[in-house]
Amino acid sequence: MNSKDIKIVYMGTPDFAVESLKRLVEGGYNVVGVVTMPDKPAGRGQKIRYSAVKEYALSKGLYLMQPERLKDEDFLAELKALNADLQIVVAFRMLPESVWNMPPMGTFNLHASLLPQYRGAAPINWAIMNGDKESGVTTFFLTHEIDTGNIIMQRTTPISDDDCAGTLHDRLMLIGADMVCETVDAIAKGNIEPKEQPMDIELKAAPKIFKDDCRIDWSKSATEIRNKIRGLSPYPAAWGALQIKEGEEPLAVKIFSADIVDSYGDYGNIKSDGKRYIEVACGEGSLRLTSLQLPGKKRLTVEELLRGYNIAEGSKFI
Repeated sequence: MNSKDIKIVYMGTPDFAVESLKRLVEGGYNVVGVVTMPDKPAGRGQKIRYSAVKEYALSKGLYLMQPERLKDEDFLAELKALNADLQIVVAFRMLPESVWNMPPMGTFNLHASLLPQYRGAAPINWAIMNGDKESGVTTFFLTHEIDTGNIIMQRTTPISDDDCAGTLHDRLMLIGADMVCETVDAIAKGNIEPKEQPMDIELKAAPKIFKDDCRIDWSKSATEIRNKIRGLSPYPAAWGALQIKEGEEPLAVKIFSADIVDSYGDYGNIKSDGKRYIEVACGEGSLRLTSLQLPGKKRLTVEELLRGYNIAEGSKFI
């Protein structure tokens, strides 16, 4: 079967999912429908914001569905009427069997990890936070349990010491988009041998990240803390509680990047010349902060921040 004749329904929501959809559309694949999350208010003004996938779908005139509930009978009837041969899921939500089991060629997912490692919502963040040296993407067929289906294809990429979640996200997005098209081509040719995910290894999880997960524990080593900062940059961002003066309410300061420097002092203590640098002692080693954000302010380099804000020695992270 010609891969361009396969009728595809595509499901996704954020920026990560747009590149794969774009490659399919620009590559001449037959995308008969797109499913994305309903519109929701966002930001201070609570204005209605479209998902990145919806924005792209509208720009290309693609048939769009935004169900509140994936088990809704009207949505299932609408989806079935498209008579899709194959469904592709990239950064969407968990599907009920009535959806993923609908097309005759099945439903495959693109996941931003080397499964079975980092099943869950935040694989890119956790890989860097854990100090991994390699990541990748996986396509696999959906089954009942999340991220457990048989693997179709995988691609790897190294994680450098300078990578953050943002740079790895963008790289995996591009690698994944290529692999989505390759997976469709292989399915069309019948040239796939899906393999069960190995279960005889120690697995690392990638659960959803909440604000408390982002708080820095300065008793950890500089290496561990820097990995955490990298793994949460630029979003949702690691943060530390900065106490300027004894007895004052601490500020929740977001930290986006830092470099390891020589060790000194008790963890949390700050060393600064008031002009060029801010260093924070860790449980082992110290970090020189390079990019941060005070509450209600924009992200700044440390030098920019110190021009207008006094963070003197004696201040500390608690």
